[in-house]
Amino acid sequence: MSGADADPADRDPGLQPERTRLAWRRTTLSGTVVAVLAVKAALHGGATGPSVLAAGLCCVLWLAFLRIAHGRIRTLAAANRPRTLTAPHAAAAALCTLALAACGSVLVL
Repeated sequence: MSGADADPADRDPGLQPERTRLAWRRTTLSGTVVAVLAVKAALHGGATGPSVLAAGLCCVLWLAFLRIAHGRIRTLAAANRPRTLTAPHAAAAALCTLALAACGSVLVL
């Protein structure tokens, strides 16, 4: 029986929830690096008001993403067949990621 002929009910999720948890952890780690580098960039060479504000916003966005990711990681770890990520949570995670990248870019430029 080929993979295309397999019955979805017979699908063994295997390590998929674990891989997804690890992906969330890697993304959280990447956000942590961005937040730390944002604070370093803001304080390097004298802190100005806008740079401190951008670094502070990076930290707030990182904490928001961390909360979303930790909730998802707990959901994936708790259930044998975890529920799917809801659209509002996915949108919030994407928005935090994009805003974090934008704030980091402002600090670099």
